[in-house]
Amino acid sequence: MKRVDLAAYGIPEEVAHCVEVDDVDAPGPGEVVFDVIAFPVNPADVAFCTGSYRLKPPLPATPGAECIGRVAATGSGVATVKPGDLVINLQRENWAQRRRVPAKDVIKVPAGIDLKQAAMLRINPPTAALLLSDIVDLKPGEWVIQNVANSAVGRLVITIAKRRGLRTVNVVRRNDVFEELTALGADACVLDGYDLAQHVTRATGGAAIRLGIDAVSGEATTRIASCLAEDGTVCTYGAMSGQAPALSTAELVFRGISLKGFMLGRFLARRSADEIAALYAELAEDILRGAIHAPVDSIYPIEEIKTALIHAQAGGRNGKILVTPNAPL
Repeated sequence: MKRVDLAAYGIPEEVAHCVEVDDVDAPGPGEVVFDVIAFPVNPADVAFCTGSYRLKPPLPATPGAECIGRVAATGSGVATVKPGDLVINLQRENWAQRRRVPAKDVIKVPAGIDLKQAAMLRINPPTAALLLSDIVDLKPGEWVIQNVANSAVGRLVITIAKRRGLRTVNVVRRNDVFEELTALGADACVLDGYDLAQHVTRATGGAAIRLGIDAVSGEATTRIASCLAEDGTVCTYGAMSGQAPALSTAELVFRGISLKGFMLGRFLARRSADEIAALYAELAEDILRGAIHAPVDSIYPIEEIKTALIHAQAGGRNGKILVTPNAPL
């Protein structure tokens, strides 16, 4: 079978190779074998390839934090899924044609779900949902501010917040995305810059914002903090700047601004298996209803993983890059 292996850590398109490896064994007791239908190339996957991600396993290593698959076989004692079911996998190493994993690590999703959207269900939708529920106890009508609002997570924050009755002010670097984000449900869009707080005050009518969501880090964290009410919270879930979050003593001490970090795995670990399954069931239903949707720019076969990686790192994309290890979608 085909699988993507890293021969080294470095420039992703140089170190990632589509290789032929032995097929996975038949599932043992409590195990599931599934065929991978599609997987996305996420920023965390790119960081994994470079060796800058928090996980750096011995080489050769296979990337891939998420995918959508179809169950091919189940071992004895497995009652949660059956052959033919669609599943997402909570384990990594999904850049392959086939996976064999414990049944407890797969979650069944509805048969009629859009496969492209299901390939992106594992990480970004729950990230957006939990950023809006687990950091600050927000009430309907309150405002949330986020940067990188045009990203996959940012767009999901907009749509999920709208469904929950929350209002969003969305910080971006280009005003040509204002119209598109507004169509998604954004209540206000502003350009990032040194005077961000002034723009946000005008856009929200001076609303007291208690939660700021930051995926840039560095000085961007300071700018988001400047938009918050006293005792507000900045939650950083990414560092696109490559820098650590910066927060001034004045913000921390005089205004009581808090800084928290978010990692999906850590927040999911606080939940039971039933609660995790319920979260994904709700999000899958949202996809079925068209309530949440992430754009897809291009789809590549696994043999073109190098091209897919180059494209995933390029600017000006119109959505995610997906890869199909088996048949085209």
